[in-house]
Amino acid sequence: MPSLPKVRSRQIEEADIDGVADLLTRGFRVRSCGYWRGALGRLGSHPTPAGLPKFGYLLESDGVPVGVLLLIFSSIPTRDGVTTRCNVSSWYVDPAFRSQAPLLVSQALKRENVTYVNISPAVHTRPIVEAQGFSRYSSGQLVALPALSRSAGGARVVGIETPPEAHFEPSELELLSVHQEYGCLSLWCVTRERAHPFVFMPRRVKGVIPCAQLTYCRDIEEFVRFARPLGTYLAGHGRPFVIVDADGPIPGLLGVYRDGKAPKYFKGPQRPSFGDLAYTEAVMFGL
Repeated sequence: MPSLPKVRSRQIEEADIDGVADLLTRGFRVRSCGYWRGALGRLGSHPTPAGLPKFGYLLESDGVPVGVLLLIFSSIPTRDGVTTRCNVSSWYVDPAFRSQAPLLVSQALKRENVTYVNISPAVHTRPIVEAQGFSRYSSGQLVALPALSRSAGGARVVGIETPPEAHFEPSELELLSVHQEYGCLSLWCVTRERAHPFVFMPRRVKGVIPCAQLTYCRDIEEFVRFARPLGTYLAGHGRPFVIVDADGPIPGLLGVYRDGKAPKYFKGPQRPSFGDLAYTEAVMFGL
């Protein structure tokens, strides 16, 4: 009787890139191999915190990749300092090895001091995500018209090309600069007390209506506070609508809430803020 092939889980290395890209192309047929090579290239240049996996984990059988789980580890600025977060992304295992998938997941989710997020689970995988210990932190999305919100007196919006004459953290400037390189719109909302960082990702609703998705702010309350000047700036750049992850209508924002639209999950010590998609697959890989 032939012996079963040996299967093991380990971190993805640079030498695995071609095989991993081919495997992901088989698993996600709507994406080309070129797309996955580009995504893995961005992971390779991403400032992953020291000691954490650069790309994620793979399953291999007799030296051949048969399963993959990409992970994006990042240091995220918060009101209380910096937290470590991991976006769990792009999980696929060849059908013949599906029984080994828990080995891949257990390796990936073993760090108790890391907050894991899953921002794009397919409908049929959501029960699996919840069984892995994830909780939903955003149940839908609000499409808002922030320019019609109440005014925040004394605040002005500038791009990151203009150094703000107010306090900010170096980690915030780094986040804004990196996301602008990803094609996002990175802004400061400046008051006398400090410069508040914001990132917006260009989107089109139904593929036609130009809008922006709130991708980073220190806290959703800051976006509500500065919604009018931010909305005016965005409208002046052709994007009057802003998509915000939410659990329902947000007081202070005029808009339409869509329950069940793009729910998002987390597992770990720190619940993510609404509208914080910094260093996730949405901006690094493209929607």
